[in-house]
Amino acid sequence: MDEPLKRHVCLGCGFLYDEALGLPEHGIAPGTRWADIPHDWVCPDCGTPKSRFEMVELPYASAEAAAHALV
Repeated sequence: MDEPLKRHVCLGCGFLYDEALGLPEHGIAPGTRWADIPHDWVCPDCGTPKSRFEMVELPYASAEAAAHALV
């Protein structure tokens, strides 16, 4: 069973990285796990290093919303 996709928040500015959405505009495909993002990656909004992000549990509104996010 695959582990659910997670979200990570920047402690510098509050930017939210959602594994389901990725950051295609920054070369990170939807579904990219946090562990697969390079260690030298920084927040696209404020430049905070990856090490200053924390995983947060924010459930999707519904399973349908989560499925839509992957499309």
